[in-house]
Amino acid sequence: MRKGVVALVGRPNVGKSTLFNAIVGKKIAITEDIPGITRDRVYGMASFDDKFFHVIDTGGIVLNEEKLNEEIKMQVNLAIDEADLIVFVVDGKEGLQVNDYAIRDMLLNTKKPIVVAINKSDTKEYQKHQYDFYELGLKNYFSVSGEQKEGLFELLDHIIMNMPQLAEAEDNSYLKFSLIGRPNVGKSSLVNALLKEKRIIVSDQPGTTRDAIDTVFQYQEQAIVAIDTAGLRRRGKIYEKVEKYSLIRTIKAIDRSDVCVVVLDAESGIV
Repeated sequence: MRKGVVALVGRPNVGKSTLFNAIVGKKIAITEDIPGITRDRVYGMASFDDKFFHVIDTGGIVLNEEKLNEEIKMQVNLAIDEADLIVFVVDGKEGLQVNDYAIRDMLLNTKKPIVVAINKSDTKEYQKHQYDFYELGLKNYFSVSGEQKEGLFELLDHIIMNMPQLAEAEDNSYLKFSLIGRPNVGKSSLVNALLKEKRIIVSDQPGTTRDAIDTVFQYQEQAIVAIDTAGLRRRGKIYEKVEKYSLIRTIKAIDRSDVCVVVLDAESGIV
C-alpha cells in the first residue's frame, strides 16, 4: 500500500517545524525562534491509529523578491505537488497576517484538501485571535500547540480519515547513505544530480543546508535513501546556536547510515 503525504505550509516562525516534530514524534526539523530556519523540504514518517504517512516540513513563505526566498517558495511548491493533503499552519499568538491571505490564495489554486492548524493555541493571545482565522474562508480548523503537543489527536484523526490507502507498516528496508563534508563543497548539488531534480536548495552561500534531509529514490529497482547533511567545520568555528544543532543532526545522520560518502572540493583540495 502507498503512504500518504502531508505538507506543512505557512509563513516563517508560525511553528511549522515544532508541529512537524510533534507529529513525527522525533526532533528531526531544527526549531529556533528565528524566522527562516527551515529552508529545504524536510521529510519524516508519522503514525497514528496504526496508519503511517509521510510529513513534509517546508520553509516559510515570505512576500519579497530575495533570491533565497524565491528558492524556498520553489521548494514549497514541490512539496505541495507531492502532497495528498496540506496543513496550513497559522500563528494563534500573532493572529492573521497579510502573508496568510496570500498563502491561502496559493493553496486554493492547488485544488487539494486543506486543513488549517492554528498553532500556539496554548497562549493567552490566542483567545483574542481564535475567531479571526475563519476569515480565511476554509472548511477545516484545528487548534493545536506543537510545543505542548495539544490538539494533535483531532488533527491526526482528520488527516488519516481524509487520506485513503495508508500503509499499515513502516518500511525500514531501505539502504541509507549520507553525504558528509565541509560547507559549500557541493553535497546538495550532488544529491540534486542523482535525483535529476532540484530537491535541495543550492547556493554559493556556505551553510545553506541546516537540516539532515532524507530523500528516497529508485536505482535498479531498489529503494535507496540519500541523506544530505549540513556542512561540518572545525569546532572552534561553530558560532551559531543553530549551526551547533546542525552538527548534531549530521552526527545522527552518520549513525543511521549504512554508507557515508565524503564529499571534497576538487578546486580547493583537502584543507
